[in-house]
Amino acid sequence: MNRSPSASGLLPLPGAPSSSWALYRARIAAVFRNTEVSVLVAFWLFGLINNVLYVILLSAAQDLVGTSVPKGVVLLADVMPSFLTKLVAPYFIHRVPYSLRICVFVTLSSAGMLLVAFTPATTGSVSAKMLGVVLASLSSGGGELSFLGLTHYYGHLSLAAWGSGTGGAGLIGAGLYVVLTGWIGLGVKESLLVGAVLPGIMLVAFFGVLPRRRLEGWRGEYEPLREGDNVNGSVAAVGRERRERDEEEEDGFEDVPAGAASASLLAPGPSVAASAYGSGGGKGSFAANLRRARALFFPYMLPLLLVYVAEYTINQGVAPTLLFPLEQSPFSEFRAFYPFYGFLYQLGVFISRSSTPFVRIHHLYFPSLLQVANLMLLTLHALLNFIPSVYLVFVVVFWEGLLGGAVYVNTFAEIMEKVPAEDREFSLGATSVSDSGGICIAGFLGMAMEVWLCGWQVRHGRDYCRRIEAS
Repeated sequence: MNRSPSASGLLPLPGAPSSSWALYRARIAAVFRNTEVSVLVAFWLFGLINNVLYVILLSAAQDLVGTSVPKGVVLLADVMPSFLTKLVAPYFIHRVPYSLRICVFVTLSSAGMLLVAFTPATTGSVSAKMLGVVLASLSSGGGELSFLGLTHYYGHLSLAAWGSGTGGAGLIGAGLYVVLTGWIGLGVKESLLVGAVLPGIMLVAFFGVLPRRRLEGWRGEYEPLREGDNVNGSVAAVGRERRERDEEEEDGFEDVPAGAASASLLAPGPSVAASAYGSGGGKGSFAANLRRARALFFPYMLPLLLVYVAEYTINQGVAPTLLFPLEQSPFSEFRAFYPFYGFLYQLGVFISRSSTPFVRIHHLYFPSLLQVANLMLLTLHALLNFIPSVYLVFVVVFWEGLLGGAVYVNTFAEIMEKVPAEDREFSLGATSVSDSGGICIAGFLGMAMEVWLCGWQVRHGRDYCRRIEAS
């Protein structure tokens, strides 16, 4: 499908000077003027709360499993169930109304956090705690593919708000655990109980903040208005009008206009399209959805997978070995390097995931390959020690976060813009499997690389990584 100049809301008008700052500001103002604040708030909260428990659990990894169990165990327990959910659920979850999904996700998240919090710290308790992590992970995976699918009904800026919320989860989640356990002085159990309350915010956002009228219609909760519907009419009136039109159609459904997907990208109202994974009965079949998923692999799934494999291998396997003499750094102990790298990474992710209303990236492979180059650069430095200053590493790690967040949010923005409207909801959810799949692969690679790189450094006279273990 060809992209019209108005599809992204940021492309210059024909014959207009693209460098004009005034024109750029006018386009930005037009985009936000047509968007309901309640939609932005709701989707920002969805992104924040759906991802914040994942960050809190990773931040608490040391306290959950102690020193005798690899922290990668928590990462895998926090990611694998989410990955499997995203791999399987897109082929049937469209049959479950969004309102029911939200309730299930909130229940799973809270139950998981409560199980982790109330499991006593005794021998054999790690398995019970990991079960709680698994429950929270199932909720996070189902929530991500569902909320991404939900953006189909609310336009491009709902996706931008979701992406910004997920980016903010990294900063807020890690910071919240530090504040609760360090500054306020709560124990691990009490801090996790605070986390168990947070999923309730999704209920408030969905039932109290989000304008759900766009999800209501006579065909069910999750079909938006279609072209020809009376937007100002009641749900019942819209349903009657649809039934009358459908009775005149041989197959019972209308064709979707070819330009509807791009024309409605930034529309404040629902997409002009059928939903629930297609307008025809055969389109919702498993075989048809499998063909759709295969068509998504190279343009969208693969670049997203590559960037996640690269960045999480850096975070889990390489960053713990990016250490410098303390006198050449702003830190007083070697333990301080890794948390600060994490902060810089999350800051970059937050900025880039919030950027799509202002900056768009259409060629997804370019930033993905730049991320792979970051992995190669930092791995070579861990081996050969050629970067002269830790401050240069800070810049690379921040850049890593910018690239990772940009590929994530622009992948789904491209789907919103280029995939036909009747396929969009499925495509948004199905593509989300790539990030969790990339994290799973990186989890295994990272555990092996950290051990290998640390051993290499010790054999070549740099024992900083051993000093962390001894401190």
